[in-house]
Amino acid sequence: MWLRGLTGYALAAGLALTALPAPVRAEEPDRIFDKSTVWRPLTPNDKLVVYGVDDPVVGGVACWYTQPEKGGIKGTLGLAEDVSDISLACRQVGPVQFKDKFKQGEVVFSERRSLIFKSMQIVRGCDAKRNALIYMVYSDKVIQGSPKNSTSAVPLMPWGTEPPPKCADSLRG
Repeated sequence: MWLRGLTGYALAAGLALTALPAPVRAEEPDRIFDKSTVWRPLTPNDKLVVYGVDDPVVGGVACWYTQPEKGGIKGTLGLAEDVSDISLACRQVGPVQFKDKFKQGEVVFSERRSLIFKSMQIVRGCDAKRNALIYMVYSDKVIQGSPKNSTSAVPLMPWGTEPPPKCADSLRG
């Protein structure tokens, strides 16, 4: 067990860190549609799948990402490592309301992309000069990350007669 090698102080510090509140992350994404890319006769096809997710801290902003999903036996059993090719588009879909303060680069949504070592992250930042939210999707591995990424910007615009909020006012730290 990994706890065996820790001293009492290190163990106490590690347990204290787990008690800190985690940033708010998006719920499960909505599967919008998929398109087969490789036909397989007896197992599920490889496909591109489009998902939608709402920003949990910024009301009125949603993101959609497309990612490949492996079919075949390994894909069916959850043993296939999905590639890092993920595209991202985020838009203002209503009046923007900041529900809480956030840090630059804070994780909005994440999910595992392989059995153990790989995950996909959508992170958020604020371009205060241009009053725009910036979202980036990337994949990472425990040993080696991936340079493949995609970025989307959401300029904060008026909705109806309400002026847009300033994203800089909601930055923490």
